[in-house]
Order: sequence, then C-alpha cells, then structure tokens
Amino acid sequence: MDEKPVLTVNVVTPDGVVYENTTDLAICKTTLGEVGIMPNRLPLLASLAIDKIRVKTGEETFDEVAVSGGFIEFSDNVLSVVASAAERKEDIDASRAERARKRAEARIEKAKKVNDVDELRRAEVSLRRALNRLSLSKK
Repeated sequence: MDEKPVLTVNVVTPDGVVYENTTDLAICKTTLGEVGIMPNRLPLLASLAIDKIRVKTGEETFDEVAVSGGFIEFSDNVLSVVASAAERKEDIDASRAERARKRAEARIEKAKKVNDVDELRRAEVSLRRALNRLSLSKK
C-alpha cells in the first residue's frame, strides 16, 4: 500500500526553531487571505498576517502557533514559516499577553491625543499581536 504524502512544517524566528512537525494539512493566514497547504502543491511564497498557523495533527485536532507576521515558503513538501516572533499555543503566557494588550491600548489613546500617526500605527500592530496571543491562549 502506498504511503500518504506528508509535508514538513518548520516555524522559525530569529531566536530559533519554535515548531516542527509533519502533517497532511497546514493552514496559514497571509496578507491576502487564508491558504491551506497540502503535500505536492505548487511552490508558494507569501507574506504572513498577524494570526495563527494551524497544523493538522489528527482527524479533527490541530497544533496552533501564534505568529507576528513574516512569510511562508513552500516547495518540495516543506513549509517554512519565518516569523519575527512566534509562540506555540501551550507556551503563551495569557497574563503577559493581557498586560501587553493594556499597554498597547494606552499607547493608542496617547497617540490619538497628541496626533502621532506613526506611534498610533505601531501601537495598533502591538495590539493586534497581543489580541492574537490572547485569542489563542483562551482556546
């Protein structure tokens, strides 16, 4: 009997490897929308959104990794996720993420008061990152 094809998923940051596994399906949110990656698909290079990577591990189970942007590259049944920051669901410190959310919201309010557009954009990105980590930690 022929073996079912699989792909290898690697999630790396500047600090090193965060996640590595084999699967038959990975789901990533790119800046253009969600994409499902299966073995033997055409090569792909895409920018990642601040969201999560879902890697199928069972019939209806997934490993989840929060990523703070970056890019994905798929070829030869290897999905490489290169992110500026990434955390496995089980490694997320929810209280730390909540503190980051509060800091980002305070920065947004301050930037709006002084009309600092650049700081406002940076604070909004920080808020999206914190909310992404919080949503994953509560599942």
